Amino acid sequence: MNVRDLEPKGVWNHFEDLNAVPRPSKKEEKVISFMENFAKSLNLDYEIDAVGNVIVRKPASPGMENRRAVVLQSHLDMVHQKNGDTDFDFDTQGIQSYIDGDWVKAKGTTLGADNGMGVAAIMTVLSSSEIAHPPLEALFTIDEESGMTGAHNLQGGVLKGEILMNLDTEDDDELSIGCAGGIDTNVNWNYSERNASSGFMGLELSVKGLFGGHSGMDIICGRGNANKIMNRLLWNTGANFGLQLSSLDGGSLRNAIPRESTAVLALDKNQLADFKNYISSMTDGLKSEFATTDPDLEITLKEVNIPERVMEMEDQNKFILAIQCSHEGIRRMSPDVDDLVESSNSMARVQLKNGNATVQCLTRSDRELAKMDTAYSVAAPFHLIGAEVEHSGSYPGWKMDPNAPMLGLMRDLYIELYKENPKVMACHAGLECGLLGQNYPEMEMISFGPTIRHPHSPDEKVNIASVAKFWNYFVEALKRVPLKA
Repeated sequence: MNVRDLEPKGVWNHFEDLNAVPRPSKKEEKVISFMENFAKSLNLDYEIDAVGNVIVRKPASPGMENRRAVVLQSHLDMVHQKNGDTDFDFDTQGIQSYIDGDWVKAKGTTLGADNGMGVAAIMTVLSSSEIAHPPLEALFTIDEESGMTGAHNLQGGVLKGEILMNLDTEDDDELSIGCAGGIDTNVNWNYSERNASSGFMGLELSVKGLFGGHSGMDIICGRGNANKIMNRLLWNTGANFGLQLSSLDGGSLRNAIPRESTAVLALDKNQLADFKNYISSMTDGLKSEFATTDPDLEITLKEVNIPERVMEMEDQNKFILAIQCSHEGIRRMSPDVDDLVESSNSMARVQLKNGNATVQCLTRSDRELAKMDTAYSVAAPFHLIGAEVEHSGSYPGWKMDPNAPMLGLMRDLYIELYKENPKVMACHAGLECGLLGQNYPEMEMISFGPTIRHPHSPDEKVNIASVAKFWNYFVEALKRVPLKA
């Protein structure tokens, strides 16, 4: 059986069609054209706004004309990550999905179930002549994963719907009514270099095999961050062995927990044996520390050509100390909601080469003051070494409203269908509802979706049974939309 044979076939076939289209954040031209052609093929009214959001409108099905209009919303872009040994070009190739037991996965890459399953479900409703539904506006936003610029730039007055269903939640028993806001901290620092010392040799030190994942949803798991683990290695060995750092490359995407980091070093040849023993000892300790969260952690060391240039030692010590001091992981748990992270930071990207170092962090919180305080704390060590620090891409959280009428309807429907209470919660991730709510403050919003695990990593997968459950729930919810006031 292949993915297209799964039920509900409409959803899975639209998902496969979508996954055949390259759709990285910031490069959505192909998927925007794909959605435009899709709307044209159905003779539906549509528009593409100035930034590339696609809005498709469909009249109510017969007998549903007097219901409140609903906005169905998902984002078109996906996180592009692959395993180090996977040969894949995200700009030209479609995702290669396959069935693995109860799950659908991708071959060595992210799957795009985040948020492709939501897009596919909306496409299925738009293309169906049998599903009962109120007047619909399908909002397909761009660039959710790398700045939410689509939602941020959607103008007020474009949408007429009174209710918004965001299909970007990742557990099929959850109803999300709140989310964290976020802000990027970008560091740029020029440092001094010199020639590597005479009698030194070149080494490449690598951290790999970490689990990674979504830097919001998975930050609570306590998984290893490759950038911080690499820095621990450099911090501990630098003082003991006089290492000279030439280059550093860790992480890839701003919203993914970094899984790999590689440093090129110069070391006194006479220190090699002792250095190898020290790295081996540290590896044993780190593997024990992360045995539960990252059982495949691997630290490797190999000889390479001696680098021509290395950091001046004073600058090297400053930079490693700044990384060591900058906060990573959970900063505070919510005092109001059980098991919800209030504030966190992920050091997503660290690059250093040819006299320039950059660091990229993503800070999240459902409280604006806490978000900014965390971001300033993350930035403080870099300010102290004289780096340029810019905070950008700030977006608001989505405040919970446990008394929202639409929540009551969706909760009652879930109990009716599945004989248990859904989990009503907020999530420590950036949903577009917070931004959309700025220009549409009166619109009721709720988020739900199928069960997806390990988004933003090549281990991403979506549960097959949960897609059928989500689809049934979604279709029934459309039938129950209240009458117009």
